[in-house]
Amino acid sequence: MSKKHSPKEVGSKQSMLRIQRSANGDIVVFTLSGRIRGEDLAELQRVFTFEGQQHCVALDLKEVKLVDQDAVKFLAHCETEGTALKNCPVYIREWIRRETEGVR
Repeated sequence: MSKKHSPKEVGSKQSMLRIQRSANGDIVVFTLSGRIRGEDLAELQRVFTFEGQQHCVALDLKEVKLVDQDAVKFLAHCETEGTALKNCPVYIREWIRRETEGVR
């Protein structure tokens, strides 16, 4: 059974990030949409840390339109720690690969 919660919006109007939580058994999926910027990371970290204590966490990035370097580092770290990145746009995936391999 899947539970959905209302979306949470983080940041200013210019850098809008929307977070929607859904749960299916032991897995919590956060669907992110909009822009992920460094200024959003503290809130994302807080939400993921809380959920990660009790559930497996996955991030659905299908609706993410823009990220900055801090966001890419954060996503790379999340993935290293076991968070699944679902529907990751190709440009974000490539940037994560370059970041983790130290390629510029």
